[in-house]
Amino acid sequence: MITKAQKKHIQSLQQKKYRKLYGEFVVEGNKSINDFIKNAYQIKNIFTTTSDFFDPKFPIETINNKELKSISFLKNPKDSLAIFSLKKAENIDIDDKILILDNIQDPGNLGTIIRTADWFGIHQILCSNETVDAYNPKVVQATMGSLGNVNLQYACLSDFLKKYKYPVYGTFMEGKNIFKEKFPDKMAVIIGNEGNGIRAELMQFITNKITIPKDEKASAESLNAGIATAIVMERILGL
Repeated sequence: MITKAQKKHIQSLQQKKYRKLYGEFVVEGNKSINDFIKNAYQIKNIFTTTSDFFDPKFPIETINNKELKSISFLKNPKDSLAIFSLKKAENIDIDDKILILDNIQDPGNLGTIIRTADWFGIHQILCSNETVDAYNPKVVQATMGSLGNVNLQYACLSDFLKKYKYPVYGTFMEGKNIFKEKFPDKMAVIIGNEGNGIRAELMQFITNKITIPKDEKASAESLNAGIATAIVMERILGL
């Protein structure tokens, strides 16, 4: 049976300040929980209606569906909810392709971008400090476990780019056609904010402006950030 103290603690992890305070975050669903376990995240507790799904060596508390619903962040809860420890930050590998996210605000967009990056094998993701927290429950859910497969860090982008020695691509409404551009093995690409694009302070670091051309009859003003990033990642990998 779940205690009031446990419920209060789990609910507090919806907020970034408490995730930071306790060094913990929540993952829901058996598959996603297992993905984080496989990626060496330390598990603190599993609350589950399907206890036989997990290795008994883990700290497991069997609960019923009503109890699961009382602690879940989802409208339609899945089979399990787990608390994990936040992973210690690792340095971004500058000799790998880097995806840089400048002030992405929508949790769903960030989750989709992380999941797509994992799909395409892009493992280095650097976020501006203003980008939504990757351990926000909505982001974690949208990644479907992929958050554990990438090296995602937060930093002052200007400070990072000042020292970065390889080409920096930026996505714009006008630029070189992404479908005709040949990309190097070592590079970074910046994806801007959903509504405002890339901040002016980062423009000085961009060596190449690229764009996803639209059909001349298209009425859409822009692409969703997650969709645009998926197209960019496919092209920079040369698939």
